[in-house]
Amino acid sequence: MNKPTIVVCDHIHESGLDILKNTDDINYVYAADIDKVALLDVIKDASVAITRSSTDVDQKFVDAAVNLKAIIRAGVGYDNVNMDACSAKGIIAMNVPTANTIAATELTMTHMLSCMRKMPYAHAQLKNDRIWKREDWYGQELYGKKLGVIGFGNIGHRVALRAKGFEMDVVTYDPYIPSTKATDLGVEYTTNFDDILACDIITIHTPKNSETIDMIGEKEIAKMKDGVIIINCARGGLYNEDALYNNLKSGKIAMAGIDVFTKEPATDNKLLDLPNIIVTAHLGANTVESQYKIATQAANNAIEAARGIGYPHALNLPIDESKIPAFVKPYLELTQKMAFTIAQMDKSDIKSIKIDATGDIANYLDSLTTFAAVGALTHAVGNDKINYVNASFVANEKGIKLDSSNNTNDTVYKNKVTVKITTSNGVNTISGTIFDEDVQRIIEINNFIVDVEPHGKMILFRNSDVPGVIGEVGKTLGDNNINISDFRLGRNDKGALAVIIVDDNVNEDILNKLKNLEAATAVSFVQI
Repeated sequence: MNKPTIVVCDHIHESGLDILKNTDDINYVYAADIDKVALLDVIKDASVAITRSSTDVDQKFVDAAVNLKAIIRAGVGYDNVNMDACSAKGIIAMNVPTANTIAATELTMTHMLSCMRKMPYAHAQLKNDRIWKREDWYGQELYGKKLGVIGFGNIGHRVALRAKGFEMDVVTYDPYIPSTKATDLGVEYTTNFDDILACDIITIHTPKNSETIDMIGEKEIAKMKDGVIIINCARGGLYNEDALYNNLKSGKIAMAGIDVFTKEPATDNKLLDLPNIIVTAHLGANTVESQYKIATQAANNAIEAARGIGYPHALNLPIDESKIPAFVKPYLELTQKMAFTIAQMDKSDIKSIKIDATGDIANYLDSLTTFAAVGALTHAVGNDKINYVNASFVANEKGIKLDSSNNTNDTVYKNKVTVKITTSNGVNTISGTIFDEDVQRIIEINNFIVDVEPHGKMILFRNSDVPGVIGEVGKTLGDNNINISDFRLGRNDKGALAVIIVDDNVNEDILNKLKNLEAATAVSFVQI
């Protein structure tokens, strides 16, 4: 089978490039420095593309990318991705929504403090003009002020927590979250947008879409307090820039902290002419730590997509995302990975795929089954065009039965998903759950209790539970220059199962040496 090709279309941190360079089952093409017209020739061979804001994933791009099955937008926003064009071609579009969370949160607080104390202007007077006039710079304290947070997602809720640390009163408006997500953190939750408009400081943290463009305009500003402070470190255009300009000029808005603009670069934006605005050039993700996380997450997500393991943070799944809570997505990804794992453990013909689910996640059995089918069939059928749209059709064509059930058995886990795949060779099951909203864990393999992150290169070594096995396995791998990075052991009355995380690929020769150990009963190599 030909190796899938990942094309990097824009500049990302070297850490992400290193991951791609050192992954031996993909072809890696660096195309960030070539002309965007020439890129259209390069992209025709890509299975997966990584882009940022410099590359428009428009109709021309999609038409040129004849082999593309996934696009990774290395960042939060995806304004430059034609989602309809991608969906029409069966291309899964993904972003990296959490990598710059802390950077954007801290920039928001920086703008907030800068507006309250006018720090950039005070700095410029002393540093550039060499004037010492303390009386020019009487600011305000955050303490006791009321902050309105529009959007209470990854960034919004962290801004609220930091504002609470400054002993501010915080109220949030977000119709897409349960009120308890805010109130559990000591934040007031409102369904009345006017409560936000009555605050001393207002910050916005929503995506940019038809619902949020020009969300704050003349009408909304007219309801605000005189002297309100406005912050936008999210997306340009959420505040109407003409209304913002007019009300900053009149003094209705005392100060604004703005990192993003409707049109960028914004070097000729009229807002820059005003004396009561703090501006930065879209620096929300501009920290060393954030760029590292964006690049490494984008690279790992691209590799998962190229292998057909999963599509983390997919934006255009054939699922009505407005009807599924946020907690469901990590379970979908985990289910696909568990099925992909089983398909590597037993490579014989698949007869059936069954999903058992316990807890609230059981309400989404159809989606879980689709994801399991994609995971299992990508490896078993060897068809790199398997996706969420055609997986059920391919399974039916191959005579593979898809089944699911709501498992009411008692479990210590609030939610649990089990994938059971029957082949001509036997039956394998893997169970998993999610911790802390998005931490994926495999918790059981063929009735052996384990605790394994579904990621990396793993040897599954089943054996009779007798002394000396771990030493023999370690020696065999050491003799063949295979480094063990982690070792997880599950035991029951039928023997033991070791999940051995290794740094290197394990070939058939090494696997055969492990299989020939006296205590070994089953050995397989899995790469996720």
